[in-house]
Amino acid sequence: MKVKVILHICCGPCAVYPARALIDEGFDVEGFFYNPNIHPYSEYKKRHEAVLAAAERLSLNVIYHRYDFEKFLREISCIRDRGEQHMFCWRIRLEEAARVASEHGIPNFTTTLLSSPYQDIDKIKTLGEELALKYGLSFLARDFRRGFAESHKVSKEWQLYHQNYCGCIYSEKEAIEQREKKR
Repeated sequence: MKVKVILHICCGPCAVYPARALIDEGFDVEGFFYNPNIHPYSEYKKRHEAVLAAAERLSLNVIYHRYDFEKFLREISCIRDRGEQHMFCWRIRLEEAARVASEHGIPNFTTTLLSSPYQDIDKIKTLGEELALKYGLSFLARDFRRGFAESHKVSKEWQLYHQNYCGCIYSEKEAIEQREKKR
């Protein structure tokens, strides 16, 4: 019998390599889509649809969790430091993944956030390990970044939606400002 793992999925393209790598390692992978940070709602829907399509291609079962944007916005708007906002955003998603894994008797969890060269994977790993202790689980602190280009190549072949910012209202603003500077 294969050991189960919950894979928190931030988007369809980022799910490809981590899901395949975990399956190749012999895990029974259960996807988990929980991203209350994504704004606007139309962006959330596009990413949700991309995860549905990727999951179908990967033959992956995915738990689709509620969209708590209002709660997320109330809580993050009190945090002024951008680095602390990132920690908060990672924490709420990873904590919910750990809580759901524990609730379902799944002993391991990890995240596609570890596949992005744009995220601070050392802080994400530390946070995941902290939450694993809290919930009595193991956090699979894999560096999935080596598969980032492969994930994006495959996801383009599959015609999955590719976003141009991390997801939250703050990162959307930063992405727009960066594009405007390049003009």
